[in-house]
Amino acid sequence: MKLLLASALTALFTAQACAADGEVAYPDGYRDWRHVKSMVIGEGHPLFDAFGGIHHLYANDAALEGYAAGQFPDGAAIVFDLLEAPGGDGAITEGARKVLGVMRKDSRLFPGTGGWGFEGFGGGDPGNRVVGDNAASACFACHTSQSDHDYVFSRPRD
Repeated sequence: MKLLLASALTALFTAQACAADGEVAYPDGYRDWRHVKSMVIGEGHPLFDAFGGIHHLYANDAALEGYAAGQFPDGAAIVFDLLEAPGGDGAITEGARKVLGVMRKDSRLFPGTGGWGFEGFGGGDPGNRVVGDNAASACFACHTSQSDHDYVFSRPRD
């Protein structure tokens, strides 16, 4: 019975994770997932123009298993929440959301990008897809440098 329930839940999650046409879906409820880490990319960093700001990373349960094992199972999802980082009076605060990036593992749907589907939602708006068919060049091209960690840059904070 437990195996049947687990299989049904896995199928349900996979259906919710990807749209019918293989697009990566917006991750409703991701802030209830495990917070992996945060960081700030400031002026002077080589990636500032594209990724400057505050980064929060979230992982679902399957992705947590992947962080521990070094290989991520299908169903794993990682969210990259990028916010503006205005500063003043010695403090950096969270500003407006710039983009919500999502990686979802499904080896069957995304064989050309290491089994990962990528999408970015401009301003965090589920209707504003900014990656679309450009996942291989816009995302995966950089992630290939992390092939020894299943194409994932982040590591959980201890």
